Amino acid sequence: MDDLKFNKAAAGFLMAGLIALGGYKIAEILVPHQELAENSYPIQITEQLASSSTVAAPVGPEPILAMLADADIAAGQKVAKKCTACHVFDKGGQNKVGPALWNIVNTGKGQIDGYAYSEALAGFGGAWDYQSLNQFFYKPKAYISGTKMNFAGLKKPADRANLIAYLRSQADQPAALPTSDEIAAEAQ
Repeated sequence: MDDLKFNKAAAGFLMAGLIALGGYKIAEILVPHQELAENSYPIQITEQLASSSTVAAPVGPEPILAMLADADIAAGQKVAKKCTACHVFDKGGQNKVGPALWNIVNTGKGQIDGYAYSEALAGFGGAWDYQSLNQFFYKPKAYISGTKMNFAGLKKPADRANLIAYLRSQADQPAALPTSDEIAAEAQ
């Protein structure tokens, strides 16, 4: 009997192999293998040329001066509701987390009395004209690096134009609309 132990073990391994091979062949008959015409999830590979001579144009806000004459002040007031947590728009309004924005168009940057501006904004200089408001509302932290204003910005040109038109209306004497020469210069 001892002589047959090896034969029994070898026969067991052989039988297990035959059952596995038979199961594989039956599965192949029931579910045949098919080559796909194309991948289920195509992967697009684009080659990027390493060229130092091509510099990407800076992505920034679209020109809006031409849109200001036809901007919707009521829509701008709705956009301004995003700002009311930090700003007031009323004449004589008190500064909140941000400065009061009455008569802000064409006012010097960082010039509202009683508000502690960040060093970046206070030292930036210039006035809040239409172009600078457009750039600031597009992405405040990109326009003035180091500003305290934590607002992602307004990506839609119509929203920026409407908000600027609303801010323009929040003054005793609203700033003049851009001239056709200024509009043409911005478009270039």
